[in-house]
Amino acid sequence: MENETQHTLTLTNREQLSLSGIKDVDSFNEQEIVAVCDFGELSIKGELLHIEELSLDSGLMSVNGKISSLSYTQKLTSDSLLKRLFGG
Repeated sequence: MENETQHTLTLTNREQLSLSGIKDVDSFNEQEIVAVCDFGELSIKGELLHIEELSLDSGLMSVNGKISSLSYTQKLTSDSLLKRLFGG
């Protein structure tokens, strides 16, 4: 990807997560937070999750709670889906 923003994450004792390179937050509740970065969507799952800090201007986010999993999925844009369907 061109113009990728550096993305880092630091997890401390599975209770405190610090992230950089965050572009947006698609959804959040106490069991799951879905954050968007240049590398796809990051799904943070756990219990009693709480976004302590979020600054989309600087791309920083911090999360507290009992974190059980972190997983990335590639977010498909409608353009890339059309290209795959029609061979573009």
